[in-house]
Amino acid sequence: MYKLIFVLFFLMCINFVNAQELDARVAVNSNAVSSNVNKSVFQTLQTSLNNFMSNRKWTTDTYLPNEKIECSFLLILQPTTDDNVYSATLTIQAARPVYNSTYLSPLINFQDKDIEFKYVQYQELDFNDNNVSGADAQASNLTAIFAYYAYMVLAFEYDTYSPKGGDAYFQKAQNVVNNAPDDRTIVGWKPFDGIRNRYWLVENMLNDRYTVMHDVYYNYYRTGLDKMYDDDKAGRAGVLNVLNELNSFNSDNPNTMINQFFFQGKATEMIGIFSKAMPDDKARASELLQKLDLTDAERFKSELQ
Repeated sequence: MYKLIFVLFFLMCINFVNAQELDARVAVNSNAVSSNVNKSVFQTLQTSLNNFMSNRKWTTDTYLPNEKIECSFLLILQPTTDDNVYSATLTIQAARPVYNSTYLSPLINFQDKDIEFKYVQYQELDFNDNNVSGADAQASNLTAIFAYYAYMVLAFEYDTYSPKGGDAYFQKAQNVVNNAPDDRTIVGWKPFDGIRNRYWLVENMLNDRYTVMHDVYYNYYRTGLDKMYDDDKAGRAGVLNVLNELNSFNSDNPNTMINQFFFQGKATEMIGIFSKAMPDDKARASELLQKLDLTDAERFKSELQ
């Protein structure tokens, strides 16, 4: 009996030590793909991607099961003229728990439209930091993209808990960019592929001119949201200070990708934070939010009066 208990305890310890970091849910939508293609291919792809994201160790840190980072990935496929080759959009969402509450704050809400890859049913989804491009550029592009976003989810999450805490994972994402698969049909990894892509996102977070963005992520959560439960006025003041920081940053560095990236998915949260603020603070927050988040400017104007 004691031997059995010891074995069970040992196995539990192994599970805790090896617990992966991401609680990832990957969904593959193949509605636009021709009905001539066997749809079981995409179910296999979905299962493989879920295993790739959630069963792989992305860090050397120890995570308990309840500490995993909640994130989701929606891959919407479009057909191409080449067999087993697909273009797609990928929506990445990640959430960060707020201290002393059950609330999950949207950390990432981004859509990447520059996805193209080759997938043959049952092919192994392999990724190696030392050989990102692999043997087949189009096949390797799939795992390179998902690995890149795994590192970015980790990087932003770690940045919210300690100043510049995510640097190691921004560097890993940068390594993926620098060694990304190269093919005439593959885009999103180069500065000339657009102004809102994988290259620019990690470039912004590693650019010394934009280092204040690390403070923004840290302060938004640690001096803002994490204080809301114990002292909502102090928490609200912390968020307002972050908006002032972002306003200065945006004035000095207009039209950066990272400013837009920060606000995606946060409109409802911001309105919730400031809807009960004192009139002067609410007015200031509304003014700043309309200026910084043009996509949701009308919502802020009407809901933060």
